[in-house]
Amino acid sequence: MRNLFIAAAALTTAFTTTALAQDMSVGVSWSNFQEERWKTDEAAIVAALEANGVKYISADAQSSSSKQISDIEALMSQGVSALIVLAQDTQAIIPAVQAAADEGIPVIAYDRLIEDPRAFYLTFDNIEVGRMQARAVLAKAPKGNYVMIKGSPTDPNADFLRGGQQEVLQAAVDSGDITIVGEAYTDGWLPANAQRNMEQLLTANDNKVDAVVASNDGTAGGAVAALTAQGMDGIPVSGQDGDHAALNRVAKGTQTVSVWKDARELGKTAGEIAVALAGGTEMSQIDGAMQWTSPSGVTMWAKFLQPIPITSENLTVVTDAGWISIESLCQGVTDGPAPCSN
Repeated sequence: MRNLFIAAAALTTAFTTTALAQDMSVGVSWSNFQEERWKTDEAAIVAALEANGVKYISADAQSSSSKQISDIEALMSQGVSALIVLAQDTQAIIPAVQAAADEGIPVIAYDRLIEDPRAFYLTFDNIEVGRMQARAVLAKAPKGNYVMIKGSPTDPNADFLRGGQQEVLQAAVDSGDITIVGEAYTDGWLPANAQRNMEQLLTANDNKVDAVVASNDGTAGGAVAALTAQGMDGIPVSGQDGDHAALNRVAKGTQTVSVWKDARELGKTAGEIAVALAGGTEMSQIDGAMQWTSPSGVTMWAKFLQPIPITSENLTVVTDAGWISIESLCQGVTDGPAPCSN
């Protein structure tokens, strides 16, 4: 009889959990879908939510901070149990976090910092990403003129990356081995804006540029396009995200490094954290959570995943992981590194 009661209780708990999950939904507010990688993130988030029986609802702000506020209001009106927010503007989004907090809806600041203790910050170690970018470029160009193509001025990640880059380059700058001859933010991280910035910096320096530290693969693509137009493709250029086009450039030798942040792992983790927070788990109890202080002194709970720099020496890492096929990686490569050399 006792065992029957235990079994019945367990079954009731299972039914209750399932019912709760079926009633739960997670809203995701994307800043834009212009970058290749967000579709990969989305698929991983959706899979993690579906595995827990949780509905996925999304909105695309199309690079508009005001639209993102409206999007989040609309998601909340649909009764979402948690929000995952890829912020277009880290400051403009704070009223939306306030509104969610007022409704008791947990918020995950996805990949981009929202300096608010009511948001759980999930990202990769972006300062280390910047260090990895600069190390790879510096190894190829230990002397010469450098251009820094930064990210969006409204995204704190742009300055985290730039800070990590400078840590690595500072000694070479101090010694006079390298000179930073120009740098520019890239509005919206848009490749076209990066290309325009690179063209202007090349003109300003009479094409006397020996290396480019670009902060992601989109801006790297813009920089490479500008360099190619001047017959300068092949000088060291950095990036990040593991975009397929960028990895193909690494195989071709027109991009030196793409720091790979496995978006599948980030998306999966975000989905799992959203379900946990929606179910009442405290931020401090999230697996791997740590207290972290933002540049403005805001103490918040965060979790950081570790990136991997991908260069011509270790391209098999991304093919072995199933991130990109050998065919896509090696398209147009006639005599490249492994696995394109076979």
